[in-house]
Amino acid sequence: MKLSPEQVDRHLQGKLVRAYVLSGDEPLQLMEAADAIRGAAKSAGYVNHERFHGDTGFDWNDFRSACDSFSLFGEPRLLDLRLSGKPEKVGADALVRYADQPPDDALLLVSLPKLTLADQKARWFQALERLGVVVQVWPLEGEKLLRWLDRRLNSRGLLADQSGLRLLAARVEGNLLAAAQEIEKLRILHGNGQLSDEHILKSVADSARYDVFDLADQVLRGLIGKAHRVLTGLRAEGIAAPVVLWALTRELRLLNQMKVQLEDGAALDAVFSQYKIWENRKPALQMALKRLSRDRLREALLLAARADRVMKGQEPGEEWDALLTLCLAMVNPPG
Repeated sequence: MKLSPEQVDRHLQGKLVRAYVLSGDEPLQLMEAADAIRGAAKSAGYVNHERFHGDTGFDWNDFRSACDSFSLFGEPRLLDLRLSGKPEKVGADALVRYADQPPDDALLLVSLPKLTLADQKARWFQALERLGVVVQVWPLEGEKLLRWLDRRLNSRGLLADQSGLRLLAARVEGNLLAAAQEIEKLRILHGNGQLSDEHILKSVADSARYDVFDLADQVLRGLIGKAHRVLTGLRAEGIAAPVVLWALTRELRLLNQMKVQLEDGAALDAVFSQYKIWENRKPALQMALKRLSRDRLREALLLAARADRVMKGQEPGEEWDALLTLCLAMVNPPG
């Protein structure tokens, strides 16, 4: 059974299932869902809490032994398995074995990063999904982010108009950890009740989370204003210019390869499938493919090569100016 993060609390008010799998790359939602499950398990009598950290070198025999043993005093146990990535064969086999023969006195909680569609077709994943509940966590944006902010404010006794919610969303740019901290600060500063836009403007720091993938996404969508802001943020945070160039060049090469196949008559869905494009990446790539011609893509690749020479001191210029020029070429179709 699959649940969204918003459905977890309501589910936990009923009978707990034998296994929970949490995956995703948004840390606050992942952490809070796991904390809610641990709290519900403790309330339901699972007082023994056994933790397993599945980093490099993890011995799955420890997990197998825990599954095969019983609590010394017969008390129900929470087996809390925290993985740094999808399990390899030994781990996958151990999880399948658990799902096939779950201990009578145990509840399993597995937390791990985002899984691909192929990962979700793996035997271990489907076995645990049949046994219990899967919660997949995604970064929030647009209306979903606004609804999350509204719920979070309400849970802290605060109210904000739509304009205030949009202002808060713009200031934290999807960083839910920063948003949660800012909401706590607003509660401390202003107490319960209605927040004005002025309250939010004065007390919320600019907690935008900048990374090279944000920049690539804004460029693909043709949003030069946001792209320029992210590029400026990357520079201010000390991100190395070659890392930024790598992210942009990677997208250019992908777009060029896809464009060739589309012009040769391939269907867009087939091309996306061939390159294993995630659903949340498809809209941005589709916008770029529609906007940019093959000639424009070749021009952008030449600008990327020039930026690389500037960064290596082989050509005069300023590296961040070269990156901005490249972003402009990727955003603007030829006039």
